[in-house]
Amino acid sequence: MAGSLSITSATVDSALLDLPWDLPLDLWPDDVIAALPKGISRHLVRFAHLSGYVIAIKETSEEFAKGEYDMLRTLQRLDIPCVEPVAVITNRTDAEGEPLDAALVTRHLKFSLPYRALYSQTLRPETATRLVDALAVLLVRLHIIGFFWGDVSLSNTLFRRDAGSFAAYLVDAETGKLYGSLSNGQREHDLEIARVNIAGELLDLAAGNRLDENLDPVEVSNGIVAAYRSLWTELTGAESFEASERWRITERVDRLNELGFDIEELAIKTDESGTKVRIQPKVVDAGHHQRRLLRLTGLDAGENQARRLLNDLDSYTATYNKQDLDEEMVAHEWLAQVFEPIVRAIPRDLKGKLEPAEVFHQLLDHRWFMSQQEARDVPLAEAVTSYVDTILRHRRDEATVIDPVTGTITVPIAVIRDDDDEVDWRTLV
Repeated sequence: MAGSLSITSATVDSALLDLPWDLPLDLWPDDVIAALPKGISRHLVRFAHLSGYVIAIKETSEEFAKGEYDMLRTLQRLDIPCVEPVAVITNRTDAEGEPLDAALVTRHLKFSLPYRALYSQTLRPETATRLVDALAVLLVRLHIIGFFWGDVSLSNTLFRRDAGSFAAYLVDAETGKLYGSLSNGQREHDLEIARVNIAGELLDLAAGNRLDENLDPVEVSNGIVAAYRSLWTELTGAESFEASERWRITERVDRLNELGFDIEELAIKTDESGTKVRIQPKVVDAGHHQRRLLRLTGLDAGENQARRLLNDLDSYTATYNKQDLDEEMVAHEWLAQVFEPIVRAIPRDLKGKLEPAEVFHQLLDHRWFMSQQEARDVPLAEAVTSYVDTILRHRRDEATVIDPVTGTITVPIAVIRDDDDEVDWRTLV
């Protein structure tokens, strides 16, 4: 390796030295590269194998690489969903001593996909809406901590399945800046960037015949504005009511918890007459159900997945009349007798298909579907066998997805139901 290579990393991995940093990224050999789907980027991005996991490498300027590395580390400390920064590589030179661009190295987020790879043929309206809703939640979380993104888009986001919905993770923080707080103008500017970028990305899919004909790109992109404003108002808006309606304080907290947010501080004020009360959340933090599940079971899941697992835990508690027992003891019992046996029942060659929590969520819905169809309470073991054979085997791996497949298979699943609890038939790819 020519030159005096410089590696800045919070955690030392000597295997970084074995990668061909003296070659431009587009010339790296195939035995190093991991063939994963990636989104659109203004810089060259490629995936590579490193010490048993996969990393993403982006060639950029030294200034941008160091700035984005520091920003991603800061966002991680603030518990924002984003990719994990691994290292910054500078002072790269080729065999002739000519300088090469610096590189930012991040860890590939397992079970995540760029929006273009979620479906290999067409992006359906309901899927596009869920992606936009997930991005709206991420944008709200970023704005709450004072982060101005500056380049909000589906392309700069990774998505993981989260109990029938999606969770969004920030990928590209190159244009981001962190302030003490954001003005309304800054928030609206980010929101307008998101609206325009999303419309352009969906129109691009439409041009390639990868968008459902019933989907209106402009309407979907406008959806992020509505979703964002609704959530922002719920999380930060003040509320006034009569002093006799103090129950509305608990109602507000419960509503925020249901959305997946915790309140660290709640400002409560009364007027001079004492007849009216005004409340406003001061500090709002996401992950209410995640933290409860982690505390009770040690399982680290997405917010919607955690809510679903906790619902099953509550159902287990009620079914076996364990309401009077210690909550943590019952949770340990549920983990050992319900969750872990299901995870162990998944064949080894299928474990890369989905995260265990997502498998559990889909299995519960599949069991419900079977019970409805057969008008009987289907045993869990029978449901597991059916789910593995009819659904899970036909999914592509999402732990490390190689080139998107082109074939489709239509199978009945119960991961999505309408308001009347009617099963929707979907095409899995």
